[in-house]
Amino acid sequence: MKSTRPKVLHKIAAKPMLQWVVESAFDLNSEIIVVYGHGGERVIESLPDYKISWVEQAEQLGTGHAVQQAASELSTDDTVLILYGDVPLINKATLSKMVAACNASTMSLLTVTLDDPSGYGRIVREQGRVAKIVEQKDANAEQLIINEVNTGILAVNGGILMNCLSALSNNNAQNEYYLTDIIEMAVNDNILIETIQPANEYEVQGVNSTQQLNELERYQQRLYADQFMQQGVTLADANRFDVRGNIKQLGNDIFIDCNVILEGDINIGSHVSIGANCVITNAIIADHVTIKPNSVLEDCYIGAGSDVGPFARIRPGTTLGSDTKVGNFVEIKKTNLGDGSKVSHLSYIGDADIGQQVNIGAGTITCNYDGVNKHKTIIEDGAFIGSDTQLVAPVTVGKNATIAAGTTLTKHATDNALTLSRAKQTTLKNWKRPNKE
Repeated sequence: MKSTRPKVLHKIAAKPMLQWVVESAFDLNSEIIVVYGHGGERVIESLPDYKISWVEQAEQLGTGHAVQQAASELSTDDTVLILYGDVPLINKATLSKMVAACNASTMSLLTVTLDDPSGYGRIVREQGRVAKIVEQKDANAEQLIINEVNTGILAVNGGILMNCLSALSNNNAQNEYYLTDIIEMAVNDNILIETIQPANEYEVQGVNSTQQLNELERYQQRLYADQFMQQGVTLADANRFDVRGNIKQLGNDIFIDCNVILEGDINIGSHVSIGANCVITNAIIADHVTIKPNSVLEDCYIGAGSDVGPFARIRPGTTLGSDTKVGNFVEIKKTNLGDGSKVSHLSYIGDADIGQQVNIGAGTITCNYDGVNKHKTIIEDGAFIGSDTQLVAPVTVGKNATIAAGTTLTKHATDNALTLSRAKQTTLKNWKRPNKE
């Protein structure tokens, strides 16, 4: 991977590969044991919300050696499902089949048939039954042409597994303890090896490079796109759409343009249009909302019938009421914008409570930060804020008040009145422009 980050912490759809595997196992109501090596502390810290038994493999002496480290956590009555932290997209349905096929006399092994089996251990059969697995470096010419290969994923009775682990040897080309050797041991003990194949090879594709990581990323994103379209969402281009979180609600008649990224927890109502190049994180979007291109929304609520963008930034803690408008190059932070209110152009609104039917003109700034503390601006219902106004917080604009363009407001603006602060305009008739020397 050419990275200081432990491999299993590289992400697909913004989630570490190891987390994908752990979640699939948890879906089976399993107890989870993770054997870790390189970067152990970072790996453990990456999954604080899961009940996991962590076991260290201080020396990396092969897959069999890794499983040996967990032997003390197992009992002979367990069904042990062995998964890999760098094989992230294994499907719960596939794992369920494996667990169901496993018992005290049968081991289930996940295999896959590949056009190019290079690099994988080959499944050697005798009279149709699995006899053993041969790693590529140990395979002869006849075995190398076998295209059914081992994925490494298996389900086995705990007693059978512990007997086999105790007999493992590192007498091979790699001088490693191969987990695959337990297949031949089990066969010699008259244990049946039941093979199961995944729905597609992406389920068992491992990651050893950023190219392979990207390939699985694009596959997973296409799955998300297909799920959206199956729920009636119209995507302008299913190949240019990314989900990096948990989509909790999707309404009807949603249109999503190209290069939209959805992150975190997202709720999208009905009749919503999202323009190209938008990034939306942890947002609730009500019905009949239009989000125009190149807008960024984070930790916010967008009320029904609202219009946002283009090039708008809605920052955390912002709530837009119904039928609001936030226009181009407007940034809003930690603000409540009341029903029907508008901030149409080129403004910064931070730490504010804004009432209903308020119009905020272009270039307006709430001066909310004194260099140490943040202060609140309150604008009451029906107020009109002229262009290029600076509202020096803490300050209040009264109901139906009008603030003239260019005003720097430092005191309370009275209800139903015009407030302005301007220097007297002067014309110097004898003034001349300087000449270039």
